[in-house]
Amino acid sequence: MNGAGGNDPKASTEVELLDTRVPDWQEKLSFLSMDMQGFERAMRLNFMRTVLPSRVFSRGMLEKGRGAIVNIASMSSLVPLTKIPAYSAAKAAVANFTKWLAVHFANTGVRVNAIAPGFVMTEQLAFLHRDQRTGAYTVRAQKTMARTPMGRYAEPEELVGSEGVPQPDGSCPSILSKSSGERKTMITRDEQNKEPFK
Repeated sequence: MNGAGGNDPKASTEVELLDTRVPDWQEKLSFLSMDMQGFERAMRLNFMRTVLPSRVFSRGMLEKGRGAIVNIASMSSLVPLTKIPAYSAAKAAVANFTKWLAVHFANTGVRVNAIAPGFVMTEQLAFLHRDQRTGAYTVRAQKTMARTPMGRYAEPEELVGSEGVPQPDGSCPSILSKSSGERKTMITRDEQNKEPFK
């Protein structure tokens, strides 16, 4: 399981939506003024730290003709979050890479899947989404919960058992969304065996 993830604070914007009608819009930290080294760090952390372990550990699986790679994508892979463009782009890359690798390994006996959780209450998220003095949810956390179908954060243990288990028909979801608990089957086993585009 490849669980790399996180954001670099320098890869974030100050505003959710850039508004050029506001007189001081150029003074706000936006995509235009963001630290690109922070952006690159977030991309490396989330994407390359998924690609490299997949490459290293798949060799033994391929030699045995069986195994499973489970990557951690994010709901942000499917619906980008505001203020964190590098994280959203990197997790979208993880989801796309997972689907690509699932097709590439389709005839080897090695399954490749990803879990795309929504917000999971971890120490890091508690630090970002709770006021450190009062414990109350921040404004950003309140917005997040307002758009979350279950109206709550997931707990880490809720991700256990969602590693892309094959279905009775032999299909296996490449991306499994855990925010609402529903499966998002992106590539089935039959689709994996089709001739790729050239």
